[in-house]
Amino acid sequence: MPKIAKELKPLAVSKIKRDGLHAVGGVPGLYLQVRNGNRSWILYAMIGGKRRKVGLGSFEYVTLADARAIARELQRKIKVDGIDPVEERRAAKARAILEVRKNKTFKECAELWINANRAGWVAEHTARLESSLALHVYPKIGDLPIAGIDTGLVLEVLQQPVDTPNGVKPFWEAKAETAGRVRGRIESVMQWAKVRGFREGENPADWKTLKFTLPSKSKVYKEENFPALPYAETGAFVAELRKQKGMAARALEFTILTAVRSGEVRGATWDEISLSARVWTIPAERMKMDKEHSVPLSDAAVKLLESLPRIKGNNHVFPAEKAEALSGMSLLTVIRRMHKKKFAADGRGWIDPKQNNRTITVHGFRSCFDDWATETTTHEDKTIDYSLAHKLPDKVRGAYQRGDMFMKRTLLMDDWARYCDTIPAAIKQDIVVSIMKRKAV
Repeated sequence: MPKIAKELKPLAVSKIKRDGLHAVGGVPGLYLQVRNGNRSWILYAMIGGKRRKVGLGSFEYVTLADARAIARELQRKIKVDGIDPVEERRAAKARAILEVRKNKTFKECAELWINANRAGWVAEHTARLESSLALHVYPKIGDLPIAGIDTGLVLEVLQQPVDTPNGVKPFWEAKAETAGRVRGRIESVMQWAKVRGFREGENPADWKTLKFTLPSKSKVYKEENFPALPYAETGAFVAELRKQKGMAARALEFTILTAVRSGEVRGATWDEISLSARVWTIPAERMKMDKEHSVPLSDAAVKLLESLPRIKGNNHVFPAEKAEALSGMSLLTVIRRMHKKKFAADGRGWIDPKQNNRTITVHGFRSCFDDWATETTTHEDKTIDYSLAHKLPDKVRGAYQRGDMFMKRTLLMDDWARYCDTIPAAIKQDIVVSIMKRKAV
């Protein structure tokens, strides 16, 4: 047992200012520690055959009497109850940290998950992911502790009522494709939270569990292609498009001429483009397949780029008026505006006859290009696939294919640009007849 020092009075203790350990008496092993002007209470005790140091708090906030009372209680725990106060404190701290972690909300965890993966994702994908969570998930469970989210709450998200032309339906049925992606994103957030210690137990968004309460996506959703313009009408559409003003119209025209995805065009920057070499090099991080893609630029594409203004402080090729880049809806809005005008003139508009006469989409122009190249040209299928940045269907051949067929793709894109400048005689006749009918009315 340590020797009990002389029991000092509070006034005597308050005058201790010299650096070092100073026994204050009253309880074996109780000291006032002075270091660089800071004073705190220390208890030295034998725990498990080893001399251990236990901090009791600052002299500023713990009085001498309180320090002695705390030291006596700790000595009692050690000698009578066999409790290690150091380990007890560590356990309490761990429990406190766990409680704080379990109070993390779903939204907080989702944002941490996104930030942890942002560098490895294409910006367009990240933007869509954030938007879908904000629209469909956060209003329901965003502010709830992620540790308490169960299958019932996940179902509240996936079965929330949605207005449709045929009345109100559950989200899972009304927008099955979107709801399926939302489920997968919830599952990913929940799994990330489990790995990070923010929750425990099974993943409530796992399809292995939900399949017993929700119909499979194939039962409620029939996948359809994006409505595409018949390739014979491309020239007529491009001619009308060139009459449209605004950066979104130019971005749509460039999207058609290059046959790339609209997100790649909207994210294009001037340092990706070499007008002298007539090539646009899209970095891997902005491509769906995570592989760099070099796009040959036709005369029409170069001419379009040369006509664009350069905005100081904004390196985007197609900047928005009030943002760095155009939004995901901007190009589609141009199509809808053109469709409305044409429909008023001929009662038809810009539609896809093979898709129940639905209004065409931006992405549909990739199908339009594919159909034209496959059905009317002698260009190789592989050249067409490379132009669309598709993954080659033959995995073995793809593994050995080192080139990107740039020269052949240059010829293909030149042919496509010339075709976009051509209006077939039959289409011209339809346009003339439509105008004459319109005037007669």
